[in-house]
Amino acid sequence: MDLHITGKVIKILEEQSGKGKNGPWRKRDFILETEGDYPRKVCITQWGDQIDKNSVTKDETVTAFIDIQSREYKGNWYTDVKAWKIEKGAPAKGEGDADEVIIDFGSDSDDERAPF
Repeated sequence: MDLHITGKVIKILEEQSGKGKNGPWRKRDFILETEGDYPRKVCITQWGDQIDKNSVTKDETVTAFIDIQSREYKGNWYTDVKAWKIEKGAPAKGEGDADEVIIDFGSDSDDERAPF
């Protein structure tokens, strides 16, 4: 499944780090705002070396390729939107509107895509 979202980076939060049972970790969140009539703000997390490999700067337009994962903790559910790749700028024409998340279920046909 291929998920990506395009928008403008409106805020970069401070990097966090620590040590876990698997060793040291670091993460940084940034807020992406989509375009369109009803802009959405999405908090996206970068982990480890992705922070350096795919750096983002405030006010630039990026396309974030993401994984979405939820986990339960003490009866509450938390959802993470993790970026595994960042491309600068908006996608090429025909690759989805800037305010859509495109889900590609592996079909060869673009008609099978579901925008959200």
